[in-house]
Amino acid sequence: MRFTFEDPSQTPENGGCWLLTNGLGGFMSGSNDFSVTRCDQGLLVAAVSPSRRYTLVHLVREELDAEGPERVAFTWEHGPEWRWEKGGVTVRRRCGMMPGENASAVTYEIENHSAKPCNLTVTPVFQFAQKGEPPQKPFPVEYRDGAVRASGLRARVAASVKLRPVPVAFERMDYPDDAKDGRPAWGLGVVCYAAGVTVPAGERGALWLTFSDTETGRTGPEIVAASFEENRRREESCGLAAPEAKALARAAGDFVAYRTSTGGKTVIAGYPFFGDWGRDTMIALPGCTLSTGRFEDAKSILRTFIHYEREGLLPNYFPEGQEEPQYNSADAPLLFVNSVWLYYRRTGDAAFVREAWQTLKNIVEAYKTGTRYAIKMDADGLISAGEGLDQVTWMDVRVGDILPTPRHGKPVEINAYWYNALRVLAELSPLAGEDGGDYLALSETVKRSFNEKFWMEDRGYLRDVLSGTPAETQLRCNQIWAVTMPFTMLPPEREKRVAEAVYRHLYTPLGLRTLSPEDPEFHPTYGGPQTERDMAYHQGTVWPFPLGAFYLAYLKVHGETKEAAREVRGMLSTMPDILREGCVGQIPEIYDGLEPGPSKGCFAQAWSVGELLRVYEKLEEIEGGGERA
Repeated sequence: MRFTFEDPSQTPENGGCWLLTNGLGGFMSGSNDFSVTRCDQGLLVAAVSPSRRYTLVHLVREELDAEGPERVAFTWEHGPEWRWEKGGVTVRRRCGMMPGENASAVTYEIENHSAKPCNLTVTPVFQFAQKGEPPQKPFPVEYRDGAVRASGLRARVAASVKLRPVPVAFERMDYPDDAKDGRPAWGLGVVCYAAGVTVPAGERGALWLTFSDTETGRTGPEIVAASFEENRRREESCGLAAPEAKALARAAGDFVAYRTSTGGKTVIAGYPFFGDWGRDTMIALPGCTLSTGRFEDAKSILRTFIHYEREGLLPNYFPEGQEEPQYNSADAPLLFVNSVWLYYRRTGDAAFVREAWQTLKNIVEAYKTGTRYAIKMDADGLISAGEGLDQVTWMDVRVGDILPTPRHGKPVEINAYWYNALRVLAELSPLAGEDGGDYLALSETVKRSFNEKFWMEDRGYLRDVLSGTPAETQLRCNQIWAVTMPFTMLPPEREKRVAEAVYRHLYTPLGLRTLSPEDPEFHPTYGGPQTERDMAYHQGTVWPFPLGAFYLAYLKVHGETKEAAREVRGMLSTMPDILREGCVGQIPEIYDGLEPGPSKGCFAQAWSVGELLRVYEKLEEIEGGGERA
């Protein structure tokens, strides 16, 4: 899709921005007016690993000495491009990031229609700081022959003209989008080089700069061309027809990254704040890889989790160096089972099922007999999880000794995943040469207990968690997954009532509320310091990613007819505006709960993109009369 912003200086409240990535966890991002409004943005945020990233080049200062009124337009199609006009001079600026390298570029094409020569001077502003931790005191800087060193880090800068050293000077940069959320409101950057070009009257000129952590040997135009081509390829190779679906397929590629420490692919949970987490990876994987035809990437990701399975659990946070993985997730292992099933259904790769089989069995057996974080099957066949201050579902915020959304007990979605996992193993057992009868028998017990204990006939929806506390009956979005997993337990009339209850109380065109507005614990807005944000995070805040399950549920309970598909298409009519509002071409993490408007949290979120991709894929299956190959 092509997005045009005629005056990018008039940005929305959240600062409107763009994003390019390199497949390593590194990225390049700025506001639509080519400034930075967050400390996490930069023209080279280099990745040592998906969780260890450093802002080397924050932005560039530009000076065009033409005289007259100024006009800038920003366009995004396969990458960011600006048309800058001033006093008869037109400058076309492009940015690109090299796939597979910590290397980025800014290029300029200049047309001087004025009667006098014009000069364009570009001065990089370096930062040399861990992402999200901007320096606030000057620091020693060394620079020579395009290599700049500071704070134990190194950046290389190259240009199409000879770089001109300038006296080291520190600049203060303000971050309004961080300040309102209690993050660092300002930071320092440092300048030490400049590059410039003079274009005679009536002639054309060009200038480019590249930034990298090692010698790249590539020109600026080469990096930009490779970056744009990668985005174009993602759109054209996904096999989806709708322009919005193609845009989401392009966006999905931003999250798939290579992790050196595991030797395989992973999924970045969200930009600019998050690294790769197990739960987010398993939720995002079906849409971001399977719906886009990236089957080898999906298998690589799953293999990584096979390697790190311990006691039936999978890492929720991957190791760095000698660090141990963190396994505090009750849903990631069960969602891994589901991802293996979805991968097999799409590829027929029985050999991989056999490769994963022991891990699948380990997960189910550990949940039956008990494992860490009080995850264990009860006598009724249902899974309970969580104890103390641990939060092991996706509603996992903890504020000191406060659990804003306590879900210890038997969470509804965990048990929906559990039943699905049992059925998956029953289906896959023959491929491994085993009898799946025990899994099938246990699934029947789970199904019976689930319907008896979670269903509330008088309310027409499911309990959120069996805990013996008031949290039991809170109306939350978690129940929607009991309708949309490949194997489900509710009879059709109950599934329809669940979908209707979610629609009435939780649905917005931007996402599902995490708690009904009628609940006394509902928080209408998300913002302010960290504590305030965390208290609202799952207490009403709107999340786009459950919206994918809602649309799939709507299609299911209405028979997956073409009429139902038309209804969902109508609900998705806001998608072009969503893709335009925050980070262009991306889906954000969250919105306010009562009146969702400007996006908040991460401006690009993997599971938001992945789950909505699954909806577009399902729509095209229904409209085309059959499953995609």
